[in-house]
Amino acid sequence: MRAPDTESPPEGGGLSMAHVVEVRGLKKHFEAGDVRAVDGVDVATSPGEYLVLLGPSGCGKTTLLRIIAGLEDPTEGEVLIGGNVVNGLPPRARGIAMVFQSYALYPHKSVLDNIDFPLKAAGLDPQERRKKAEWAAKLLGIDQLLHRKPRNLSGGERQRVALARAIVRDPSVFLLDEPLSNLDAKLRTSARDELKQFQERLGTTTIYVTHDQVEAMGLGDRIAVMFQGKVRQLGPPKEVYSDPADTFVATFIGSPPMNLIDRGDHLLGFRPENFLPVDAINGRGGNVLEVDVQVHRIEYLSGDRHVYATVPSLGRDGAHIIARIPPTVDVPVFDDRDQRFAIHERDLRFFDGNTGERVPPRPVRS
Repeated sequence: MRAPDTESPPEGGGLSMAHVVEVRGLKKHFEAGDVRAVDGVDVATSPGEYLVLLGPSGCGKTTLLRIIAGLEDPTEGEVLIGGNVVNGLPPRARGIAMVFQSYALYPHKSVLDNIDFPLKAAGLDPQERRKKAEWAAKLLGIDQLLHRKPRNLSGGERQRVALARAIVRDPSVFLLDEPLSNLDAKLRTSARDELKQFQERLGTTTIYVTHDQVEAMGLGDRIAVMFQGKVRQLGPPKEVYSDPADTFVATFIGSPPMNLIDRGDHLLGFRPENFLPVDAINGRGGNVLEVDVQVHRIEYLSGDRHVYATVPSLGRDGAHIIARIPPTVDVPVFDDRDQRFAIHERDLRFFDGNTGERVPPRPVRS
């Protein structure tokens, strides 16, 4: 049998046009403990967008995904897919496919039968089912594994089987709930790249849940950062990283996180990689803030130097900061010694001292 075309679905099937997913005023309250899992969320995707819901455990991201899927009913608000309100509709009627963290494969069925299962449940013709299942397997590079059982597959292969089972349903929307969390670090990196390429080939609107900022930054066209049931910021990865809307976003994204210095009525923030020895900053143009730091400790990580220091002149009671010096900067830094560091003023961020929200720039020079 000739292998199905890997660029387009079998004739008569295939993926629906990408749809917009929108939630309006969405809330989900659990009476037990008076938990507000989702607390007034308004988000709309673009057609074919890869939107990532990012946040710590318990922030509401998985509950939001389950409401979109129809696995949970909202307390308030609407869910729209393709412009149609889908509140009250079961998952199958919403045109979505969901891949869970556990993959939920049938251990007694072969790879082919796992992929074929939703088509069989829908009553499709056996020949058409086989054609679509083989097309999906070919697309994901598992066409040589169709007769194996899940126990004989690696974690990455199981993930692909779960994705193949999802795409044969011709969904207009993919919902992915931490599908890489069971993989080891090396496999996660390759699987992340494959997921991105796979979504770009199909052009299907995808909403992806994760607590891993690296996954979010690498996969998302936009990132919705969630905390305590609310979306704290929604935007492209670079914008969310460089221009955080509040101190939660500033410290949740970034490793090391953004430095925050208490200056009374406001907090002064800057990324560790922007705070460098003065000799590495001079000559780059723009207004530069120079300060003396007291270096306490230096860590060598993956070629970078993480410098732990105190900056007495910038905050109250001595501000503790971390500077991240890349291997391209060879200026010497020594433990237990004072040294001059600097930062471009354009890289400084300012936050309200009470609410943590972004505020306009304030004077920083003494």
